[in-house]
Amino acid sequence: MNAPVSPRLDFAGISYEEAVARAHALVPVLRERAARTEAARGMLPETIADLNRSGLMRIMQPRRWGGMELDFSIIVDITDIIARGCASTSWTLANIAIHHWMLALYDERAQEEIWGADPDMYIASGIAYPQGRGEVVDGGILLSGHWNFSSGVGCSTWNMLACLIRDANGKPVDYRMTVIPESEYEIVDDWHVMGLSGTGSMSVKCDKVFVPEHRALSMLRGRREGFPGWKVNPAACYRIPFGGLAAHCILGTAIGNAQAMFDAVTDMVRERSTSYTTLRMRDMGTVQSRVGLAGAHLDAARLMARSDCIEAQAMAEKGVDPDMNYRLKQKRNCAYAMKLATDCVDTLYALAGANGLYTRGPMERIYRDQHAAGGHINFNLDAHSTSWGLSTLGGEINNPVL
Repeated sequence: MNAPVSPRLDFAGISYEEAVARAHALVPVLRERAARTEAARGMLPETIADLNRSGLMRIMQPRRWGGMELDFSIIVDITDIIARGCASTSWTLANIAIHHWMLALYDERAQEEIWGADPDMYIASGIAYPQGRGEVVDGGILLSGHWNFSSGVGCSTWNMLACLIRDANGKPVDYRMTVIPESEYEIVDDWHVMGLSGTGSMSVKCDKVFVPEHRALSMLRGRREGFPGWKVNPAACYRIPFGGLAAHCILGTAIGNAQAMFDAVTDMVRERSTSYTTLRMRDMGTVQSRVGLAGAHLDAARLMARSDCIEAQAMAEKGVDPDMNYRLKQKRNCAYAMKLATDCVDTLYALAGANGLYTRGPMERIYRDQHAAGGHINFNLDAHSTSWGLSTLGGEINNPVL
């Protein structure tokens, strides 16, 4: 179902602190809806309405369109908080919110076409360039492809779909991020999964759809020459290179999900005695050790994620363009922080014992959601640590869109 068109609410004056407070206020109701969201395989209509009223989907949207235009670390903080109630809702919010940030990089005509109709408009995505094929034609490109993992596509009216432009010899010569309306792509209902079911991350496909040039952003040209949206959206947050921090928004979801496990398990331990002795669980040294280690994993993951975003914001405000090694470090940190958050979940889930098996409680869903999140390519620690290692040791990394 598409996101309902709401009155034109203006969130330009909302502070960082107020946005965080609004997110915290939604956690109890999202926790109550989490099981129904999972069963629905997508965000519930009442959740969409709550998020629209709160403005939390628009934390990264330019102020000129009524968005909050907050510093980049807000994307980690808000998704972290929302995931304590429902990881699927947080993951969807992360995607929709970061796409508002991305649309700010496009030609002003694309922004007007989408936000002029409704500034609450949701945009899903298919971000794997090799899954899309673009053919340059007069005035734009012809887009074809099949993209999986389009989170929130069921409640979105537009979709950002990536594609490669190849020369006559098949060599990639450009990387485009197109935006097309829902009438021009088909949703493939294939999202039947073990975790994050409520994200509705179904596949989409299209064949030879004409995309005008102003909605076919060249990531290669933008990386080299600057993005057209910078002319009308000069805020520092839009100058942050997307490649290194692309997955920090969903990293926030993993951290908040781990926090939900920490809260659920420690609440259980505070109340529980073992079935075999009168000794309370909290008095066992092994339990104390596991809780302490899990807490350290969680704090370290959150600190690493926030630090990356805060540093990137500061560099953008100073006009510093980070080099390739620094961007690779951000991707390495993202993957490592995900490992820390997952180690927190696994340590605590083992501590929960048989109590973690019941579907009447949140722990088994939190465990499944965490491991589903960990399958994302941006959390592959082997890939991202070796890339940074090669760069640090003087090797060449060729990533034209990073």
